Amino acid sequence: MNRELSMEFVRVTEAAAIACGRSVGRGDKNGADQLAVDAMRKMFDTVNISGTVVIGEGEMDEAPMLYIGEHVGAGGPEVDIAVDPVEGTNLVAKGQPGAIAVIAIAPKGCLLHAPDMYMDKIAVGPRAKGCIDINAPVKENLERVAKALDRKVGDLTVVLLDRERHYGLMDEIRSAGARIHLITDGDVNPIVNAGIEGTGVHMYIGRGGAPEGVLAAAAIKCLGGDMQARLCPEDEAQVKRCLDMGIGYMILLSAAWTTFRNREGASYKEEKNSENCIRIEYANVQADNNSGK
Repeated sequence: MNRELSMEFVRVTEAAAIACGRSVGRGDKNGADQLAVDAMRKMFDTVNISGTVVIGEGEMDEAPMLYIGEHVGAGGPEVDIAVDPVEGTNLVAKGQPGAIAVIAIAPKGCLLHAPDMYMDKIAVGPRAKGCIDINAPVKENLERVAKALDRKVGDLTVVLLDRERHYGLMDEIRSAGARIHLITDGDVNPIVNAGIEGTGVHMYIGRGGAPEGVLAAAAIKCLGGDMQARLCPEDEAQVKRCLDMGIGYMILLSAAWTTFRNREGASYKEEKNSENCIRIEYANVQADNNSGK
Protein backbone atom coordinates (compact mmCIF):
# COMPACT_ATOMS: atom_id res chain seq x y z
CA MET A 1 0.00 0.00 0.00
CA ASN A 2 1.78 3.16 -1.17
CA ARG A 3 2.13 6.31 0.89
CA GLU A 4 -0.15 8.35 -1.36
CA LEU A 5 -3.07 5.96 -0.78
CA SER A 6 -2.25 5.81 2.90
CA MET A 7 -2.72 9.56 3.24
CA GLU A 8 -5.96 9.39 1.25
CA PHE A 9 -7.30 6.90 3.79
CA VAL A 10 -6.31 9.30 6.56
CA ARG A 11 -8.50 11.92 4.90
CA VAL A 12 -11.42 9.47 4.84
CA THR A 13 -11.34 9.01 8.61
CA GLU A 14 -10.56 12.68 9.14
CA ALA A 15 -13.66 13.68 7.15
CA ALA A 16 -15.85 11.42 9.30
CA ALA A 17 -14.39 12.81 12.52
CA ILE A 18 -14.75 16.45 11.47
CA ALA A 19 -18.34 15.94 10.29
CA CYS A 20 -19.25 14.29 13.58
CA GLY A 21 -17.18 16.52 15.86
CA ARG A 22 -19.90 19.10 16.50
CA SER A 23 -22.20 16.33 17.76
CA VAL A 24 -20.05 15.59 20.81
CA GLY A 25 -22.10 15.89 23.98
CA ARG A 26 -25.42 16.57 22.25
CA GLY A 27 -27.07 13.26 23.20
CA ASP A 28 -27.83 12.09 19.65
CA LYS A 29 -25.76 8.99 18.94
CA ASN A 30 -27.68 8.07 15.79
CA GLY A 31 -27.37 11.56 14.37
CA ALA A 32 -23.64 11.59 15.11
CA ASP A 33 -23.20 8.23 13.41
CA GLN A 34 -25.10 9.36 10.30
CA LEU A 35 -22.97 12.47 9.92
CA ALA A 36 -19.82 10.36 10.06
CA VAL A 37 -21.21 7.74 7.64
CA ASP A 38 -22.19 10.37 5.06
CA ALA A 39 -18.81 12.10 5.19
CA MET A 40 -16.83 8.87 5.06
CA ARG A 41 -18.81 7.50 2.11
CA LYS A 42 -18.43 10.74 0.14
CA MET A 43 -14.67 10.86 0.73
CA PHE A 44 -14.20 7.24 -0.38
CA ASP A 45 -15.36 8.31 -3.86
CA THR A 46 -12.18 10.40 -4.20
CA VAL A 47 -9.76 7.55 -3.42
CA ASN A 48 -8.19 5.60 -6.29
CA ILE A 49 -9.19 2.10 -5.19
CA SER A 50 -11.76 -0.50 -6.13
CA GLY A 51 -12.94 -1.30 -2.64
CA THR A 52 -15.53 -3.69 -1.24
CA VAL A 53 -16.95 -3.13 2.22
CA VAL A 54 -16.70 -6.41 4.14
CA ILE A 55 -17.43 -4.94 7.56
CA GLY A 56 -19.70 -1.93 7.63
CA GLU A 57 -22.96 -0.46 8.83
CA GLY A 58 -24.92 -3.68 8.24
CA GLU A 59 -26.41 -5.70 5.38
CA MET A 60 -27.66 -3.94 2.21
CA ASP A 61 -31.25 -3.84 3.45
CA GLU A 62 -30.17 -2.46 6.83
CA ALA A 63 -27.98 0.49 5.81
CA PRO A 64 -28.18 2.96 2.88
CA MET A 65 -24.41 3.57 2.88
CA LEU A 66 -21.26 1.60 3.71
CA TYR A 67 -23.26 -1.62 3.83
CA ILE A 68 -21.60 -5.01 3.53
CA GLY A 69 -20.82 -5.71 -0.13
CA GLU A 70 -20.97 -2.07 -1.24
CA HIS A 71 -18.34 -1.03 -3.78
CA VAL A 72 -16.52 2.22 -3.09
CA GLY A 73 -13.64 4.18 -4.59
CA ALA A 74 -12.77 5.86 -7.87
CA GLY A 75 -11.07 2.79 -9.37
CA GLY A 76 -7.69 1.22 -8.71
CA PRO A 77 -6.27 -1.70 -6.69
CA GLU A 78 -8.87 -4.19 -5.44
CA VAL A 79 -9.09 -4.04 -1.67
CA ASP A 80 -11.35 -5.15 1.17
CA ILE A 81 -12.47 -2.50 3.62
CA ALA A 82 -13.68 -2.67 7.22
CA VAL A 83 -15.21 0.53 8.57
CA ASP A 84 -16.63 1.94 11.75
CA PRO A 85 -17.40 5.61 11.10
CA VAL A 86 -18.05 6.11 14.83
CA GLU A 87 -16.59 3.49 17.14
CA GLY A 88 -18.25 4.59 20.36
CA THR A 89 -21.45 6.42 19.43
CA ASN A 90 -22.53 6.54 23.07
CA LEU A 91 -19.23 8.21 23.94
CA VAL A 92 -19.83 10.91 21.36
CA ALA A 93 -23.40 11.47 22.51
CA LYS A 94 -22.31 11.78 26.15
CA GLY A 95 -19.17 13.83 25.44
CA GLN A 96 -16.95 11.12 26.89
CA PRO A 97 -13.43 10.10 25.80
CA GLY A 98 -12.53 7.18 23.55
CA ALA A 99 -14.57 7.60 20.33
CA ILE A 100 -12.79 7.21 16.98
CA ALA A 101 -13.48 6.93 13.26
CA VAL A 102 -11.65 3.91 11.98
CA ILE A 103 -11.07 1.90 8.80
CA ALA A 104 -8.91 -1.11 7.97
CA ILE A 105 -7.78 -1.80 4.41
CA ALA A 106 -6.35 -5.06 3.05
CA PRO A 107 -5.80 -6.68 -0.36
CA LYS A 108 -8.94 -8.39 -1.60
CA GLY A 109 -9.69 -11.61 0.27
CA CYS A 110 -7.44 -10.86 3.24
CA LEU A 111 -9.84 -9.30 5.76
CA LEU A 112 -11.83 -11.43 8.15
CA HIS A 113 -15.50 -11.14 7.13
CA ALA A 114 -16.63 -11.17 10.74
CA PRO A 115 -20.38 -11.43 11.34
CA ASP A 116 -22.13 -9.21 13.84
CA MET A 117 -21.56 -11.44 16.86
CA TYR A 118 -19.46 -11.66 19.99
CA MET A 119 -15.74 -12.37 20.05
CA ASP A 120 -13.42 -13.12 22.97
CA LYS A 121 -10.26 -10.99 22.74
CA ILE A 122 -6.91 -10.63 24.45
CA ALA A 123 -4.25 -8.19 23.25
CA VAL A 124 -0.82 -6.94 24.28
CA GLY A 125 1.99 -4.83 22.84
CA PRO A 126 5.20 -5.86 21.02
CA ARG A 127 7.26 -6.51 24.15
CA ALA A 128 4.77 -9.13 25.33
CA LYS A 129 4.30 -10.75 21.92
CA GLY A 130 4.06 -14.52 22.23
CA CYS A 131 3.22 -14.40 25.94
CA ILE A 132 -0.56 -14.67 25.79
CA ASP A 133 -2.86 -17.64 25.38
CA ILE A 134 -6.60 -17.03 25.14
CA ASN A 135 -7.24 -20.51 26.57
CA ALA A 136 -4.97 -20.05 29.60
CA PRO A 137 -6.11 -18.71 32.99
CA VAL A 138 -5.99 -14.93 33.36
CA LYS A 139 -3.42 -15.16 36.16
CA GLU A 140 -1.06 -17.15 33.94
CA ASN A 141 -1.35 -14.59 31.13
CA LEU A 142 -0.71 -11.72 33.54
CA GLU A 143 2.38 -13.41 34.97
CA ARG A 144 3.83 -14.01 31.49
CA VAL A 145 3.15 -10.45 30.37
CA ALA A 146 4.62 -9.02 33.59
CA LYS A 147 7.79 -11.04 33.06
CA ALA A 148 8.09 -9.89 29.45
CA LEU A 149 7.65 -6.25 30.50
CA ASP A 150 10.06 -6.64 33.45
CA ARG A 151 7.32 -5.63 35.87
CA LYS A 152 5.39 -7.09 38.74
CA VAL A 153 1.82 -8.20 38.11
CA GLY A 154 0.76 -5.44 40.49
CA ASP A 155 2.22 -2.88 38.08
CA LEU A 156 0.03 -3.98 35.15
CA THR A 157 -3.13 -2.19 34.02
CA VAL A 158 -5.73 -4.27 32.21
CA VAL A 159 -8.57 -2.66 30.24
CA LEU A 160 -11.95 -4.30 29.76
CA LEU A 161 -15.54 -3.31 29.10
CA ASP A 162 -17.65 -2.66 32.18
CA ARG A 163 -20.19 -5.43 31.58
CA GLU A 164 -21.83 -8.00 33.85
CA ARG A 165 -20.41 -10.78 31.66
CA HIS A 166 -16.93 -9.66 32.75
CA TYR A 167 -17.49 -9.78 36.53
CA GLY A 168 -15.70 -13.11 36.75
CA LEU A 169 -12.75 -11.77 34.75
CA MET A 170 -12.58 -8.72 37.02
CA ASP A 171 -12.35 -10.95 40.09
CA GLU A 172 -9.56 -13.02 38.50
CA ILE A 173 -7.56 -9.96 37.48
CA ARG A 174 -7.83 -8.34 40.89
CA SER A 175 -7.06 -11.61 42.67
CA ALA A 176 -3.87 -11.84 40.60
CA GLY A 177 -2.96 -8.34 41.80
CA ALA A 178 -3.27 -6.31 38.59
CA ARG A 179 -5.15 -3.03 38.21
CA ILE A 180 -8.27 -2.63 36.09
CA HIS A 181 -9.38 0.25 33.88
CA LEU A 182 -13.07 -0.19 33.04
CA ILE A 183 -14.49 1.39 29.90
CA THR A 184 -18.15 1.90 29.03
CA ASP A 185 -18.01 1.56 25.23
CA GLY A 186 -15.64 1.05 22.31
CA ASP A 187 -12.84 -1.50 22.61
CA VAL A 188 -10.82 -0.69 19.46
CA ASN A 189 -9.12 2.33 21.02
CA PRO A 190 -7.90 0.60 24.20
CA ILE A 191 -6.62 -2.35 22.17
CA VAL A 192 -4.65 0.12 20.03
CA ASN A 193 -3.29 1.62 23.23
CA ALA A 194 -2.24 -1.81 24.47
CA GLY A 195 -0.01 -1.99 21.40
CA ILE A 196 1.67 1.37 22.02
CA GLU A 197 4.43 1.79 24.59
CA GLY A 198 3.82 4.45 27.22
CA THR A 199 0.00 4.61 27.14
CA GLY A 200 -0.36 2.88 30.50
CA VAL A 201 -2.39 0.02 29.01
CA HIS A 202 -0.59 -3.32 29.29
CA MET A 203 -3.35 -5.71 28.28
CA TYR A 204 -6.87 -5.74 26.92
CA ILE A 205 -9.12 -8.69 27.62
CA GLY A 206 -12.82 -9.50 27.32
CA ARG A 207 -15.74 -10.21 25.05
CA GLY A 208 -16.96 -7.63 22.54
CA GLY A 209 -18.10 -7.22 18.95
CA ALA A 210 -16.40 -9.34 16.29
CA PRO A 211 -16.34 -6.58 13.63
CA GLU A 212 -14.53 -4.31 16.10
CA GLY A 213 -12.17 -7.22 16.77
CA VAL A 214 -11.10 -7.24 13.13
CA LEU A 215 -10.34 -3.52 13.24
CA ALA A 216 -8.40 -3.97 16.48
CA ALA A 217 -6.47 -6.95 15.09
CA ALA A 218 -5.41 -4.86 12.10
CA ALA A 219 -4.04 -2.24 14.48
CA ILE A 220 -2.17 -4.74 16.63
CA LYS A 221 -0.67 -6.38 13.53
CA CYS A 222 0.54 -3.00 12.33
CA LEU A 223 2.01 -2.16 15.71
CA GLY A 224 3.85 -5.48 16.08
CA GLY A 225 1.85 -6.59 19.09
CA ASP A 226 -0.08 -9.76 19.75
CA MET A 227 -3.80 -10.44 19.76
CA GLN A 228 -5.77 -13.64 20.00
CA ALA A 229 -9.50 -13.87 19.44
CA ARG A 230 -12.21 -16.47 19.46
CA LEU A 231 -15.54 -16.05 17.71
CA CYS A 232 -18.58 -16.90 19.82
CA PRO A 233 -21.32 -18.00 17.40
CA GLU A 234 -24.81 -18.30 18.82
CA ASP A 235 -26.54 -20.28 16.05
CA GLU A 236 -25.81 -22.51 13.05
CA ALA A 237 -25.98 -19.62 10.59
CA GLN A 238 -23.18 -17.80 12.41
CA VAL A 239 -21.13 -21.01 12.55
CA LYS A 240 -21.43 -21.38 8.77
CA ARG A 241 -20.24 -17.81 8.18
CA CYS A 242 -17.22 -18.44 10.41
CA LEU A 243 -16.05 -21.23 8.09
CA ASP A 244 -15.70 -18.86 5.11
CA MET A 245 -13.31 -16.28 6.65
CA GLY A 246 -9.69 -15.26 5.95
CA ILE A 247 -7.23 -12.65 7.31
CA GLY A 248 -3.93 -11.10 6.16
CA TYR A 249 -1.84 -7.97 5.68
CA MET A 250 -3.75 -4.81 6.61
CA ILE A 251 -3.38 -1.21 7.48
CA LEU A 252 -5.36 0.72 10.05
CA LEU A 253 -6.06 4.41 10.10
CA SER A 254 -7.96 6.23 12.82
CA ALA A 255 -9.02 9.76 13.61
CA ALA A 256 -9.95 10.59 17.16
CA TRP A 257 -12.39 13.25 18.19
CA THR A 258 -12.60 12.57 21.91
CA THR A 259 -9.47 12.28 24.03
CA PHE A 260 -8.16 8.84 25.01
CA ARG A 261 -4.62 8.82 26.41
CA ASN A 262 -2.37 9.01 23.33
CA ARG A 263 -4.70 10.98 21.00
CA GLU A 264 -6.04 14.39 21.84
CA GLY A 265 -9.09 14.29 19.58
CA ALA A 266 -10.91 17.25 18.12
CA SER A 267 -11.07 20.62 19.80
CA TYR A 268 -12.62 23.91 18.78
CA LYS A 269 -11.47 27.46 19.32
CA GLU A 270 -12.45 30.90 18.16
CA GLU A 271 -10.08 32.55 15.71
CA LYS A 272 -10.31 35.79 13.81
CA ASN A 273 -11.89 35.34 10.36
CA SER A 274 -12.75 31.73 11.14
CA GLU A 275 -16.17 30.63 12.19
CA ASN A 276 -15.54 26.93 12.84
CA CYS A 277 -11.91 26.16 13.65
CA ILE A 278 -11.09 22.55 14.44
CA ARG A 279 -7.88 20.76 15.38
CA ILE A 280 -7.76 17.02 14.89
CA GLU A 281 -5.00 14.50 15.47
CA TYR A 282 -4.93 11.21 13.61
CA ALA A 283 -2.87 8.05 13.69
CA ASN A 284 -1.53 6.35 10.60
CA VAL A 285 0.16 3.01 11.11
CA GLN A 286 1.12 0.60 8.34
CA ALA A 287 2.10 -3.06 8.41
CA ASP A 288 5.12 -4.56 6.72
CA ASN A 289 4.32 -5.48 3.12
CA ASN A 290 6.00 -8.84 3.68
CA SER A 291 3.96 -9.78 6.74
CA GLY A 292 1.79 -12.23 4.74
CA LYS A 293 -1.27 -14.00 6.05
